[in-house]
Amino acid sequence: MPFAAKLDEWGKPAWIAAVVLGFMVFWPIGLITLFYMMWSGRMKCGQRAGFSRWKSDFGRSWQRYGFTSSGNAAFDEYRNETLKRLEDEEQEFRDFLERLRAAKDKTEFDQFMADRKSRPAQPPAETGEQSPY
Repeated sequence: MPFAAKLDEWGKPAWIAAVVLGFMVFWPIGLITLFYMMWSGRMKCGQRAGFSRWKSDFGRSWQRYGFTSSGNAAFDEYRNETLKRLEDEEQEFRDFLERLRAAKDKTEFDQFMADRKSRPAQPPAETGEQSPY
């Protein structure tokens, strides 16, 4: 990439300027430039290990959500049972809310029908009279 080589010759300030200009022109260009700098190691905030440490921290956060094992079988089993129980409770609650909404709708509809039946019938308008409007 000749553009990257040219920016490498000018150093880190050139890369920073490229990111800023990229954001000013069209924000995805700046974002792509920033990610390229991070991925290629051109940011070098102290050392290359900084980015790999960030990746490993990100990986550890995924472990909390059950995507990988914690290494402790008893804890993994407890976590899975707890998550399963919470999912079941969530589904029961959603079903309860659905029944509650259906009951409310039925009550409102029954009230509407009762009001409609108890309303006196309106006499048909006479054809000979004209409306004042």
